Amino acid sequence: MHLTRRSTTALVATTALLGMASAGCAAGTGDPAPSPDSHQDVAVYTWWSTGSENEGLNTLVEVFEKQHPEIDFVDDGVTGGGGGAAKDHLQSRLENQDPPDTFVAHAGAELQDYIDEGYIQDVSGLYEEHGLTDVFPEGLIDLLATEDGKIYSVPSNIHRANVMWVNPAVLQENDIDPSGRYESIDAFVADLEKLRNAGMEAPLALGTTWTQVHLFETVLLGSLGAEAYSGLWDGTTDWNGPEVTAALEDYKTILGYTNADRMDLDWDRAIQRVIDGDSAFNVMGDWAVSGFDNANQEFGTDYVAVPSPGSAGTFDFLADSFTLSAGILDEDSAKAWLETIGSKEAQIRFNKVKGAIPARADIDEDEFTEYQKMAIKSFQEDTIVSSMAHGAAIPVAHLTAITDAATRFNREVQEGGGDVPAFQAALASAAAA
Repeated sequence: MHLTRRSTTALVATTALLGMASAGCAAGTGDPAPSPDSHQDVAVYTWWSTGSENEGLNTLVEVFEKQHPEIDFVDDGVTGGGGGAAKDHLQSRLENQDPPDTFVAHAGAELQDYIDEGYIQDVSGLYEEHGLTDVFPEGLIDLLATEDGKIYSVPSNIHRANVMWVNPAVLQENDIDPSGRYESIDAFVADLEKLRNAGMEAPLALGTTWTQVHLFETVLLGSLGAEAYSGLWDGTTDWNGPEVTAALEDYKTILGYTNADRMDLDWDRAIQRVIDGDSAFNVMGDWAVSGFDNANQEFGTDYVAVPSPGSAGTFDFLADSFTLSAGILDEDSAKAWLETIGSKEAQIRFNKVKGAIPARADIDEDEFTEYQKMAIKSFQEDTIVSSMAHGAAIPVAHLTAITDAATRFNREVQEGGGDVPAFQAALASAAAA
């Protein structure tokens, strides 16, 4: 049964009253009181309320109800808004000791604050119980584990962040290589300038704040390279160094080729600019494929997907993963949900909808699209780095500070300025905090 949180409130209250009544009877007879764990539902928190995300969630629920028909699924998340607002709402619930049984979060450093506060539990035992250590790649296990070797979530997928979506017809019309592949930022900027001179106001489509941080991440990666990019998060790359200055200058230059209404667009409307031919490029994670699918676009003909400029040979990793909350009534039902998330059937069906690739390595690649086969190959062969913009590389507080600095800088650029030294100083300060 698929319930909403509101519809379960009365059920929980009724169960509590019955439990009290039963406890009273038990006290008179000497029989033990029933456990509060006897209720059979799992409250799952996501912000997947629209588009392919909601379709993907419904797919997971179908698999869960097939595998665990005795447990009711409760949609305990939020409707509308993006992940940022949802995370604020979730944080409020956790602080007020009202946790969902399990919630979606990005695997990696984003979980550290939840771990430090005791909001989520170690699920390493489930990996052994369900054989996930045998079917998840060793490199993925390393990305999921904390410094003490514990794992706190089960990934439903693997997304690639460093993808550029390209309208090849626009490029061909302007005598530009329609493959859309760029080995360097400089080569990319040269073609942005060529398209601008041909009359295209915004060759690179861009959306609101978080999509700007996403673009910033890929510019850092393309300009610095995988090793120095990763060094930003482990302290081996100096935020005040000249190579970072050059990357920030690249970012400023690239922002100058984006659409003026970017703050009013989310990622899907930025992708629509590429579909409509109003822009030639958009840099976004591989969930963007749903925008092209919804417009009946054919991969390889109407659009192509390539590594973001300068990042060939690198897979910029993030994963939607589910946790096990602390302080919940029914851990067994929550663990059953996590078992489904890691199962082969759920990983196949969910990622066919979501456009990502499975976390499991024991799945037939022929189940997936040509783009997904490319992504699987890249994850197997390329250098893997962790996404900053999506919480894999840094904790929430650090990402918030970077987002604030990038937002100010973007506003300055849009107004004809853009103080790179001040931007760099803010980023260095955020890293040192």
